[in-house]
Amino acid sequence: MFRRLVALLSLCAALFVPAVNAQTDPLPSWNDGPTKARIVAFVQAVTTPGGKDFVAPADRIAVFDNDGTLWSEQPMYFQLAFAIDRAKAMVAKNPELAKQPAMRAAAAGDMKALLATGEKGLAELLAVTHTGITTDEFAQIVRDWVKTAQHPTAKRPYTQLAFVPMRELLDYLRANGFSTWIVSGGGVEFLRVMTEELYGVPPQQVVGSSAQTKYEVRNGKPVIVRLPKVDFVNDKAGKPVGINKFIGKRPIAAFGNSDGDFEMLQWTTSAPGARLGVIVHHDDAAREFAYDRKSHIGQLVRGLDEGPALGWTIVSMKDDWKSVWAAPR
Repeated sequence: MFRRLVALLSLCAALFVPAVNAQTDPLPSWNDGPTKARIVAFVQAVTTPGGKDFVAPADRIAVFDNDGTLWSEQPMYFQLAFAIDRAKAMVAKNPELAKQPAMRAAAAGDMKALLATGEKGLAELLAVTHTGITTDEFAQIVRDWVKTAQHPTAKRPYTQLAFVPMRELLDYLRANGFSTWIVSGGGVEFLRVMTEELYGVPPQQVVGSSAQTKYEVRNGKPVIVRLPKVDFVNDKAGKPVGINKFIGKRPIAAFGNSDGDFEMLQWTTSAPGARLGVIVHHDDAAREFAYDRKSHIGQLVRGLDEGPALGWTIVSMKDDWKSVWAAPR
């Protein structure tokens, strides 16, 4: 009798658990519709053993741009906001730095003058504010900044501007055996400070632009020093190169939001087998920002014009997302 009861309970459990799982929505902040359905169908296809599109866990690699894809990027890249705040602090301690036009403009908060310095000026700004210190010192400066810095219009910390639907997507992919990587044009050491807390992506799975570094022993302590020289620019055609260099495998899914991500999605989706390319379209001025073709940041032209024909999914923030950011803390 006891054995029969145990068997009956086991049978009930086996029947009940799939029913519960089937009713659990892995992407609760996504509206039901073709976009969500396609993402879920892709994940199911590549994780179903014996299916024609099954992909072994070791090859389930998904790559994500950061700025504009995982968190907001308007009215300026958040790392640029960091550089400007750091310029203000540095010039306050050492007024001699104001002799450099970009540093002077940044310290004064004069964006028009800063932009007038062009790419050369911005490069000088990043060199002064991001290098000449050790990697540990830089990481601590970034940590201190994110504790207090606030977005100029949202009036909340930059770290609270990560997109809830995309964090759900990252978690959903990892729950299905994917490794998730950030492949960003932003500075790799700037991002590594916060990606694990924000997205569940550990520092070693972040690929980004980088400065040259060198090993030194300072005061008897081994350190890595950041140099005022560019090592690698991980943007546009540089993204597939960075993926190949640092990940070593072609992803099966790629997520971006601008034409800076075009080559990454193109390289990912052009290989045989099940592939997923997704573009996040910022079309929600009420809850976030609306921009694409004429934007000075996150310009999106080729992705809109060519993406659908390449089989990519265009996510409408306005129509596909129930929420954008988490409630303010």
